[in-house]
Amino acid sequence: MAETQTKDAFVKFDRVQKSYDGETLVVKDLNLSMPKGEFLTMLGPSGSGKTTCLMMLAGFETATHGEILLDGRPINNIPPHKRGIGMVFQNYALFPHMTVAENLSFPLEVRGIGKSEREEKIKRALDMVQMGQFGGRRPAQLSGGQQQRIALSRALVFEPELVLMDEPLGALDKQLREHMQFEITRLAHELGITTVYVTHDQTEALTMSDRVAVFDDGRIQQLAPPDVLYEEPQNSFVAQFIGENNTLEGVVKEMKGSDLCVVQLDDGELIDAKPVNVSKAGERTRVSIRPERVEFNKERLQPGAHLLKAEVLEFIYMGDIFRTRLRVAGNEDFVVKTRNAPDQVRLTPGQQIEIGWLPGDCRALDA
Repeated sequence: MAETQTKDAFVKFDRVQKSYDGETLVVKDLNLSMPKGEFLTMLGPSGSGKTTCLMMLAGFETATHGEILLDGRPINNIPPHKRGIGMVFQNYALFPHMTVAENLSFPLEVRGIGKSEREEKIKRALDMVQMGQFGGRRPAQLSGGQQQRIALSRALVFEPELVLMDEPLGALDKQLREHMQFEITRLAHELGITTVYVTHDQTEALTMSDRVAVFDDGRIQQLAPPDVLYEEPQNSFVAQFIGENNTLEGVVKEMKGSDLCVVQLDDGELIDAKPVNVSKAGERTRVSIRPERVEFNKERLQPGAHLLKAEVLEFIYMGDIFRTRLRVAGNEDFVVKTRNAPDQVRLTPGQQIEIGWLPGDCRALDA
């Protein structure tokens, strides 16, 4: 995937490959540049190569081919402890026999920092995560959320320029997880730290990141800010992996310039779509449309909207939104999300309706 190389790249993967057995590539020809201070998330399913990239950057794995640079210097042959990188893991990796303060003191001692300066840095790092009172406790005396805060403050205590996080919130419950997402993002931006964050949770990636790199099969499928990734997926994998998405199968009937094509759906219906991965008539395509872009309230439809017949299969009240499942052009999992508003039409299963959307919201992707 093409990548815009920034002149002032702070982290750079240059044609990096990784194989564990000399045959199968887990990471395939990765080119990626990050400016200083960016919060970048590597997102993808298990086995997509995202954690391997993080481990190569940390120094726990070696690239089979290509070069990794940090602030302009190659780091392939520099051992992990000399890279000056902070790390936060899902399992916290705290020393159980040490107090919280001793856990934070350890990375400072390794770097030869004197006692009074150590105490000052430990106090500052604990205050950062609102854990100033807990210096004397052992990890076993803390909750999961508190342990994660300590792991975070230990990664920040020696003021690294780069912090790597591998599924750091995976073990926390939903509410605490959401709270920590905002805490981590706030700290990273306040301190100006460059952060590489690995997760398979798309909501987490969209909430926290400046940019997201979506991995599949050892390659970056798309690298973009969260809103671009969601609104303008470049292929079917990204469209399906990020957020909820409706797809309709068909064939390109006609190209109407670079911004519009006509697709004949498998049930014979013709619709207009924005051509993204298609370039000529006769190509198979999978048309993608987000659930909140579909409207079944005729008064709200904009001029130029495309109309399709649909049958209501389910109408679910979810508090702030209604989630409607429809049968559309043979697809029984076509979902529409509408906000809970006074003028919102309420539907019943079995009802025959018309739905509509704007052609620009409908993308013709790879089949």
